[in-house]
Amino acid sequence: MAPIPEPFSAQYRVDRIFNPDYPLSREDVLWTLEYMKKKMADEAPELLSLPQPLLLKKFQSFAEASLFLLKQQRSGCGQESDRLRSCLQDVITGLRIESN
Repeated sequence: MAPIPEPFSAQYRVDRIFNPDYPLSREDVLWTLEYMKKKMADEAPELLSLPQPLLLKKFQSFAEASLFLLKQQRSGCGQESDRLRSCLQDVITGLRIESN
């Protein structure tokens, strides 16, 4: 049996983003964008080793999620919510998740 992650730990947040039954919140979007920003600032090896097309895909997803947040749209249901979740998943896929 896997250990239950601490509430609001990095792994807990990632698990929520990958759970299609969990309704995304503004905090989820902000946390993901901040996490990616920190990884870039720290020059994370998992990002430095990415081929350019994958790095550009992450950037595109990061930008799209940022714009979604700027528009302050609700992430209730439908295609917009699904697209936002997909963007957040693209951003954090392949990153080493460290506890905070």
